[in-house]
Amino acid sequence: MTTLWDDLESLVDAPSSFTVKGGEKSSIKPKADFNVGEDVVALRKAMEGLGTTEKTLIDILTHRSSSQREAICKSYLEATNRTLVKDLEGDTHGHFERLLVALATPPAVYDAQEVMRAIDGVGTEDSTLIEIFASRTNQQIKELSAAYLEETERKLTFDLKKEVSGKFGKAILLLAGGGRDESVTVDNNKAKEDAKALYDAGEKKWGTDEEKFVDILSKRSIPQLRQTLVEYKEISGKTLQESVEGEMSGPLEELLVAIVKCVKNVPAYLAEKLHKSMKGLGTDEATLTRILVSRSEIDMLDIRAEFKKLYEESLHSAIESDVADSYGECLKMICGGED
Repeated sequence: MTTLWDDLESLVDAPSSFTVKGGEKSSIKPKADFNVGEDVVALRKAMEGLGTTEKTLIDILTHRSSSQREAICKSYLEATNRTLVKDLEGDTHGHFERLLVALATPPAVYDAQEVMRAIDGVGTEDSTLIEIFASRTNQQIKELSAAYLEETERKLTFDLKKEVSGKFGKAILLLAGGGRDESVTVDNNKAKEDAKALYDAGEKKWGTDEEKFVDILSKRSIPQLRQTLVEYKEISGKTLQESVEGEMSGPLEELLVAIVKCVKNVPAYLAEKLHKSMKGLGTDEATLTRILVSRSEIDMLDIRAEFKKLYEESLHSAIESDVADSYGECLKMICGGED
């Protein structure tokens, strides 16, 4: 059975989330007649006194763009001498609180905080690092790094070095450096060379030269890698993803597969992650919150379309059947309509 990930037919010319212009595919749009003063008054009123009007909090925070939410935070601080985040933390709780706080946090700062959370304490949450570094553009990674430095007074790569090791660590550090080639021209000969080098480093030899995989997949431009995937299939008869899955294991395998999937189709990769976060027993709220908030102004409409294609139900109804209460209501608002 061929899956979405085996189809390389139209890959080279397909649009990519790495180059999408903000706004076209977003589920959260800027509010047209935005009035920051009115919003601040409404938010204060929703949290003052007994009980919290959660509907107002959801309504405002899911119907303003991130730059409008930043303006609200600034104005809120001036009006109350308190930060909106602190008040949200005092007035709401659990996953709902974390979701509202995520919305009230600038995107790069939120990404930085998620990385901090992933490497904090005992053990490292590899899957969070993989998702973030495989799916972000150089620009987003540079903004994340700047926010990280601002929040911790340490360099992101300095902290990561202490947490990740081996070939996996090397690949994460390469991605976290935000140095992926960004040229849009594709060199077909180079793609053939890289494909052969990958084939020689994996399928063709006993044992795997993982270094070669890390090097090519972490550095080449997205258009160049797309061509390389096509050439690889020609040489090997298998997709590069199948080879990685056959040759490697553990976090390195997970990371390289994620890169290959993101090279092909970031929204489909994230749709798959969302599905995994909801299926089976228990819900992985951290992943659900992170993907919905961080992609709401990038490619949420594409993620919804891929989700529907892959699982034959809409993301909206998947959320509805999995998550209840104000947390669920807020997620559905971020997701946008029913498909």
